[in-house]
Amino acid sequence: MIHQETNRSSLVEAVPNFSEGRRSQVVDKIAQAIQRPGVRLLNRTSDWDHNRSVLTVAGPPAAVVEGLYQAIDVAAQEIDLFEHQGVHPRLGATDVVPLIPIREFSLADCVTLANQLGARVGEELGLPVYLYEAAATQSARRNLADVRRGQFEGLVEEISQPHRKPDFGPVQVGSAGAVIIGARQFLIAYNVYLETGDVQIAKIISKRIRESSGGMLAVKALGLLVEGRAQVSMNLVDFQVTGLPSVMEAIEQMASDFGTRIHSSELIGLLPQQALLDVASHYLKLPSLVPDQIIEYALHK
Repeated sequence: MIHQETNRSSLVEAVPNFSEGRRSQVVDKIAQAIQRPGVRLLNRTSDWDHNRSVLTVAGPPAAVVEGLYQAIDVAAQEIDLFEHQGVHPRLGATDVVPLIPIREFSLADCVTLANQLGARVGEELGLPVYLYEAAATQSARRNLADVRRGQFEGLVEEISQPHRKPDFGPVQVGSAGAVIIGARQFLIAYNVYLETGDVQIAKIISKRIRESSGGMLAVKALGLLVEGRAQVSMNLVDFQVTGLPSVMEAIEQMASDFGTRIHSSELIGLLPQQALLDVASHYLKLPSLVPDQIIEYALHK
């Protein structure tokens, strides 16, 4: 059990990603394990092509971390990465576990939780653990894409090399792979589908818009093929720097240049109300739009 001195009203969110999106019974077991007393399951999304499920939970810090530990344990027992196939990059059965401060709990507090959870997973479950984002122990591991480079198959070959030594756990890889645990602020996971099956178009657009390639600030992006359509899969790591309207309009223009257009988009997990207000404000030309002008918000103040 992880102990953390916190205010009774403290809340954290976690958005663990599991490398299973095809066997609903396995995802059911993981979802059941994570819902410890006090932990609310806010959202659950699974995708066949990605072969990945994302759960969003929130609750008191200690309860959330206990739920995460139990879910990681179940995933390690149920998911074999040597058999896993999917279009989304992955390093482990439980691929990534971000902890996000919500109320009366700081990012630094989430870093402490990430370290405590990582140490327990490494020691008790015998899984290699890498810390990322604000919890990273070295700059080369701050970016999730860098930690996951080479994916599970690459880690099997490289884990014995000094630069791949995990922060916690054994220097060896089993069927459950490794777990990436960290602390970060809220991000928006947002995917845009194009009216084409040419995944190269999505890959080119993704490269042009992601920050690491000189594109839009606070945007991470991959080009994937999902359900026969090219998909621009994104994480908007700071929607106040680059929001939904900006990426939508950029992708729309680039898609047009390639002779195609946007088919649809999807949200993975949850997003802040302010992000939707920003969309309405942008497209309706209402720069002064505030939550108080939404009747449901005003009624529940």
